[in-house]
Amino acid sequence: MTQVLVLTALQSELQAERAPDGVAVRYCGVGKINTAIATTLALNELKPRLVVNYGTCGKISDGLTGLLEVAHVVQRDMMAMPLAPRGVTPLMSDEAVLASGFGGVICGTGDSFVTAADPWLIENKVDVVDMELFAVAHACARFGVPWRAFKFITDDANDVAHEHWTANVANGEDLFWDLLRSEILKAG
Repeated sequence: MTQVLVLTALQSELQAERAPDGVAVRYCGVGKINTAIATTLALNELKPRLVVNYGTCGKISDGLTGLLEVAHVVQRDMMAMPLAPRGVTPLMSDEAVLASGFGGVICGTGDSFVTAADPWLIENKVDVVDMELFAVAHACARFGVPWRAFKFITDDANDVAHEHWTANVANGEDLFWDLLRSEILKAG
């Protein structure tokens, strides 16, 4: 049984060979479908006591920098109106907001790279945007496995976000490994 499973989208974000003992790293690919499949497979295979999602993100809220822990995640691109409000999967009893129990940041997950302002994100107090976390959290909820998430801000989710993401994608790795060793693994 793996103690901690770290899920990340791409090898350019996190190098698996740097993982400490008791930590397995799986790459899930980009987007919610790839992530849901990879998370489900890894949960079934490894049966971890904790899942940690690490990845990059764009910031929506001013004043945020560096590595942040995510408290809540929503689907920013679930738009099935009028069957359900934006962010809510229609005709399902699943929670629309998933909570880790840690951190203080709200993440909006969607299958698009955010390059322009979106008033819905601001109205719903979304701090950062990514493309994987909701799928990780949803799979963990279904399997009853606790999760935590850490996002490194690479860009401002604007028209030059792709350039900034490319330049900064690997810059949070050292911060993440240090935090994982000093806080999560020591907590047991």
